[in-house]
Amino acid sequence: MADAQQAGVTVIENTWIPMPDGARLAAKLWLPAGAESVPVPAVLEYIPYRKRDARAIRDSQVHGHFARHGYAGVRVDLRGSGDSDGLLHDEYLSQELEDGVEVIRWIATQPWCNGRVGMMGISWGGFNALQIAALQPPALQAVITVCSSDDRYTDDVHYMGGCLLTDNLSWASVMLSYNACPPDPAIVGECWRELWFRRLEHSGLWLKTWLDHQRRDDYWRHASVCEDFAAIRCPVFAVSGWADGYCNTVFRLVQHLRVPRKGLVGPWGHKYPHLGGPGPSIDFLGECLRWWDRWLKDLDNGVDREPLLRAWMQDSVSPISDDRPGRWVAETQWPSRRLRPRVYALSGDGLVAGEPSEDSPLSIRSPLSVGLFAGKWCSYAESTDLPTDQRLEDGGSLCFDTAPLAQDVEILGQPLVALELAVDRPQAMVAVRLSDIGPDGTVTLVTYGLLNLSHRRGHERPESLRPGETCRVTIRLNHVAQCFPAGNRIRVAISSSYWPLAWPSPSPATLTLHPRGCRLTLPQRPRRAADSELPDLGEPRMAPKPATTLLVPAHREWTVLFNLATNEATLGVIDNDGSWRLDDLRLTLGHDVTERYAQANDDYATVSGEVVNRRCFERGDWRVTIATRTVMTSTETHFHLNASLDAYEGGERVFSRTWNEVIPRDHL
Repeated sequence: MADAQQAGVTVIENTWIPMPDGARLAAKLWLPAGAESVPVPAVLEYIPYRKRDARAIRDSQVHGHFARHGYAGVRVDLRGSGDSDGLLHDEYLSQELEDGVEVIRWIATQPWCNGRVGMMGISWGGFNALQIAALQPPALQAVITVCSSDDRYTDDVHYMGGCLLTDNLSWASVMLSYNACPPDPAIVGECWRELWFRRLEHSGLWLKTWLDHQRRDDYWRHASVCEDFAAIRCPVFAVSGWADGYCNTVFRLVQHLRVPRKGLVGPWGHKYPHLGGPGPSIDFLGECLRWWDRWLKDLDNGVDREPLLRAWMQDSVSPISDDRPGRWVAETQWPSRRLRPRVYALSGDGLVAGEPSEDSPLSIRSPLSVGLFAGKWCSYAESTDLPTDQRLEDGGSLCFDTAPLAQDVEILGQPLVALELAVDRPQAMVAVRLSDIGPDGTVTLVTYGLLNLSHRRGHERPESLRPGETCRVTIRLNHVAQCFPAGNRIRVAISSSYWPLAWPSPSPATLTLHPRGCRLTLPQRPRRAADSELPDLGEPRMAPKPATTLLVPAHREWTVLFNLATNEATLGVIDNDGSWRLDDLRLTLGHDVTERYAQANDDYATVSGEVVNRRCFERGDWRVTIATRTVMTSTETHFHLNASLDAYEGGERVFSRTWNEVIPRDHL
């Protein structure tokens, strides 16, 4: 395949990286002018999201920008994805990580590379950047990890506080469709169909695997770098956003790593910060280049002398706004010694300082409608997937409010809610939300936490509750930076369900709180004068995207429907990327997703989730369509999965498979 020239950058559409077992991984390269004669450092991104098409636009903008600034950009499809050989059976398996080490060795020995390699990525690529760093390949000398996790059980798409996230279902369906996509015949040649059918036959239903591990066991400990932070010996730049599902990781990494490190948390969702919202996008690729310059080129640019942590302090905002006003703040160490606990008691009088005036028990059995307006666990910061006015949720919750604040209260870190409670069932969950109440009564979600109460003593060995027996638990809410202005009020809302963000317990439970043992602890942060002197993070800059033609615009909707005739409540999601053509490749792509989460009559036996994915590829007379459908329901004792995969070539169905799985519930 002919190389292309873009503003002095040589773009190699595909090259093969050999693995020790004979498999080949497909890579796309962006090489700076003159790199063949004067080798340069390289930056690797290593993910399953198809360099040839699905991520072609973003890859060109990122790696083309790096190449324009003296770095070789390298984008590699994981084994079994995109145009690479083999099969992809699950996330972060040893094969993936071993291949990654070999990819780095290969890059370091190329004539255009000076032997120094950085690794970066968002989500999957951020995960395996940390995981491969822990394997210590000699050429890997710096990492940038965005929207990732150090703990695959407690802070990933699968479980939160021991509760099952419905994003687990959604994400499993995404990967079922990705794994069924063919390699491009223009890259792999006539063997494309053979490779495609192997994927269709053998990639598997990952959702079953994830549900087979409902507690934190060796499956989740594998590739969780929190098991041994000391294994990471290269500098790490960790990035996330308050609307993302992975912000907690940044704080643990800057606390526990013992290498040069830096944390950055903005208001963003699950996107690179030069592409993301809500709130201000930044020149994130410029920040990346500063990191690479310091650790891959040894330039003394002061990166290692900057504050350890920089975060966006959010101002109070309307719950229906997709803006996130605020300002940047910074701390030179974490945990910061500047933080002071601000403690409130939960009582019938609301959130109060000191001891509650009375200790009458307070009970709640929430309707399953609490959670319909929670937004997505891992928001992509589309206006549709962010939480809305929490008054729609608070009616089914126990709510505790402060009096109007006499002065601003700013927090940075992880709020904690300690509860003394009893439950009338052996299995139950609790959801805790921290919100900001405006002068007009609107309620904006600030952060939240979940706890499966059978995991109250840990996620490794869950224990059933004894109905009626009092226990003490602590719910750790997601880290956040928030200013509650004078005149506003702070609210804690507690519910016994949070559907459909999290799968409900086997049956409805009543939580009874004893206020004498219930506390909210906020990490209050005093203002720091030096924050006003923080350098500006600039406006987004990136390389031009490849020529494209939009054929069908993207379309996104989140719709909550209460059918009063059937007493059914449904959350419907449309997340269609539309259709577009990569003009230089004459390749047309399409991707549509619909999701449906429903229950009727507040009956836990009627809870269901359904996700449908459709992906299309077309060039001339080559036309392939992938259609997947995954449905999940449950009884008090089991989860039930029904999934289908259909593949079409030229309009004719050439492959079809269904799964029907039953998985016992394990204290969930």
